[in-house]
Amino acid sequence: MHPDRVMEGRTGFYAVVDEIQLARARRGDLEALEGLYRIYAEPVSNLARRICRSAHEAEEVVQETFLEMVRSVRSFRGEGAFGAWLRRIAVSKALTLLRSRNRRNESDFQSILELNEVGDCGSGVDGSSGWRKVDLERALAALPDDARVVVWLFDVEGLTHREIADLFGQTTSFSKSRLSRAHARLRELLGATGGLADASENGRSVGVAGR
Repeated sequence: MHPDRVMEGRTGFYAVVDEIQLARARRGDLEALEGLYRIYAEPVSNLARRICRSAHEAEEVVQETFLEMVRSVRSFRGEGAFGAWLRRIAVSKALTLLRSRNRRNESDFQSILELNEVGDCGSGVDGSSGWRKVDLERALAALPDDARVVVWLFDVEGLTHREIADLFGQTTSFSKSRLSRAHARLRELLGATGGLADASENGRSVGVAGR
């Protein structure tokens, strides 16, 4: 599915939630809250795994996200999709965890070293069917934290540069520059000259990391 059409989906963060269930959840009904967890556990977990570098960190983000959902569901007034509201919480929790490491400079330096050590990935590219998933996963994992997050949020989750910038507390130029540099790095790693779009809102790449 093209990222620009992701809002038309009925699964993941865009699953339809019954208004009665939401009303019950706002009142603290445990059954309704458990139902929301069952609906969104997989997309929250998937997002957390993509942003974080370890399963332990991803699990922590999942737990913190649903705890925040329970605490704050009363504040959700139906302005937009509930899944989009919950996704914003998940991204915020993940970014907070990444910042709390206090090792960002070390992490970015190590990522640069990894980029240089990956070597020629051209053999993993199938000219007729695109990049092999294993090569793409490896390349994404080699990106610095902020670049990997921006790529996932823009190319896969379908967020705009404005939405991404707000999550980072930055301007749209931050999101655009990170995405442009990340795409350039991915091209280098994958040994391809094309396939990734530019950083414009109408130039999203299709299926960058799979859905």
